[in-house]
Amino acid sequence: MAEQKRDYYEVLGIDKNADDAAIKKAYRQLAKKYHPDMNPGDQEAEKKFKEASEAYAVLSDPDKRRQYDQFGHAAFEGGAGGGFGGFDFTGADMGDIFGDIFGDLFGGGRSRRANNGPMQGANLRAQIRVTFEEAVFGCDKEIELTLKDECGKCNGTGAKPGTSPITCTKCGGKGQVVYTQQSLFGMVQNVRTCPDCNGTGKVIKEKCPDCYGTGYISSKKKIAVTVPAGIDNGQSIRIRGKGEPGVNGGPRGDLLVEVLVSRHPIFQRQDTNIYSTAPINFVTAALGGTVRIKTVDGEVEYDVKAGTQTDTRVRLKGKGVPSLRNKNVRGDHYVTLVVQVPTDLSKDAKEALRAYDDAVNGIAPSGKGGKAKKRFMDKVKEALDE
Repeated sequence: MAEQKRDYYEVLGIDKNADDAAIKKAYRQLAKKYHPDMNPGDQEAEKKFKEASEAYAVLSDPDKRRQYDQFGHAAFEGGAGGGFGGFDFTGADMGDIFGDIFGDLFGGGRSRRANNGPMQGANLRAQIRVTFEEAVFGCDKEIELTLKDECGKCNGTGAKPGTSPITCTKCGGKGQVVYTQQSLFGMVQNVRTCPDCNGTGKVIKEKCPDCYGTGYISSKKKIAVTVPAGIDNGQSIRIRGKGEPGVNGGPRGDLLVEVLVSRHPIFQRQDTNIYSTAPINFVTAALGGTVRIKTVDGEVEYDVKAGTQTDTRVRLKGKGVPSLRNKNVRGDHYVTLVVQVPTDLSKDAKEALRAYDDAVNGIAPSGKGGKAKKRFMDKVKEALDE
């Protein structure tokens, strides 16, 4: 007893009111999933692939779909032979479907089109190294590259002077050829770039002796690079028209120069802000005072508050990195103040510190009144400054 066929709409997983686009989409998904080339040796996948193809062949044809909707599978029994093997697929747009499928399976297909029109040349890449300060304020650099230029002898044709490229006989000058591929449902056509002319539509019989048929001469050239203020490590500068020559009259590509910023011994950068540390002595931290701090603009004075603790972070507004969009807008410089504890003290300094310790613990020094206290603190400062 023959196996009973499933409903075609059920096979494709669509509603009976589905339009042509929905039918095609559903079948394409199933065909890609169960295609024998994607499931070698899988009999069940092959069966489902054939079942889906048969359903699509009927439902994609308006007349056959109308007959199927009215009579079901009986509409085709005793006619074309019943079953997949003898079914008539001439009404279905199988070539279009399988052109897409084979394009996905074999890397190309109908979606790949050769182009022998003007095309922009490829981009080139290079690197330059700059100092931390050069990245902050900008600078001018120069790099040397090997670039291609149109051959002066053949004017870029690649052909020996006195001769010209001829039309490619394989593609007829179109730059593309059509390949025919056998499928389960007949022949499927795919478009590829012509291998003889590489898509140009022309073939050079006698090559130029200077460029060997390439149409280009390579030479070393120096390129000026303007590094903008505020550029960061790893960012690139685009120089228009300094890349590879275009194809078939197309414009040159661009040169992308990656900037490598050298490390700085003091400064670190995050976005447009700069970070560093600055040492201050014990007395300045305790009593307050003015210190000089290094920035990318040079040394600046900063007033330290009395009682400043170590690792206190202070902000120097506008002393950071300029914005790439507006060099007049700058980030900030954040400085971590590190209190230096003296390690090699003289006898007087040690006595002064002990006296200081007595003072902060409520043991008053000799002498009374504010003047005596002031003299005592001055003595401590002088001892520690030795």
